[in-house]
Amino acid sequence: MEIDILDFVEQCRDLAKQALGKRAGEPASGGFARWVHVVLHCFRLEEDHSYRETPNRLKYVSEVRDVLGLDQDELPDYSTIYKSFDRLKMWVWRALLRVSAQQHPQSGHVALDSTFFDRRAASSYYRQRSGNSVQTLKVTTLTDIESLAVLDVHISARWKHDTKTGPQVVRRNADDLLSVAADKAFHNWHTKYEFYALGVEPLILHRGSRPLTEGNNSLIRAKGYAQRWMAETSYSTTKRSLGDAVRALGWYRQFREVVLMFAIINIEKLCEPL
Repeated sequence: MEIDILDFVEQCRDLAKQALGKRAGEPASGGFARWVHVVLHCFRLEEDHSYRETPNRLKYVSEVRDVLGLDQDELPDYSTIYKSFDRLKMWVWRALLRVSAQQHPQSGHVALDSTFFDRRAASSYYRQRSGNSVQTLKVTTLTDIESLAVLDVHISARWKHDTKTGPQVVRRNADDLLSVAADKAFHNWHTKYEFYALGVEPLILHRGSRPLTEGNNSLIRAKGYAQRWMAETSYSTTKRSLGDAVRALGWYRQFREVVLMFAIINIEKLCEPL
């Protein structure tokens, strides 16, 4: 979806300040405010700029500089932007994701699903040198079935089974959930019992073809299981807009990049389309 980039930057500014709270101001060592770095990374990923390209583009977009409070002669160096991605911990990007999701209507009914992001595009030479053979990241998300806002993300380089990652994501958000729809990969009795104990109704199909199983699955479908495809829609939107591969080298930077990508998609839905 094509959006007004100035509106996007303004939305990022407001949400970044809200996510950072008291830590939004300048760091103790001086320099640019933390919220400015958060917005710069949103702008960089949204416009598909490299670290070197980002300050160069800002030099010619005065409206964006005004939103960020930057002068043309005092733009951050590309190395400063690069290093700030290391300094800003994962909680910053998770907070941005949470705040961006809260701007959308929350129905309490979510879809739980997993997808994969390619990490081979980052650098095959780096992976070989570091002895890392993992070529894809497994990403499990919670998506509101009405607003399509991504509420939470779990990322793993070692592919844990869905019955392990699913409850972990639901557990973090149980207070805000009424039901969760997921496919058979998330089904086992321990998972369903935990969901019920958390006060969340599991709309998860049972494995098997016995008449009793088919009857239970029919009831689950009638309660809204079909809305599970909303998670796949959010994946498709994210990958078409921002790509299906991570570009960072370090695994911890890749995890942060994936969370930032879903936060950006949430923010895009708040912006004026072109």
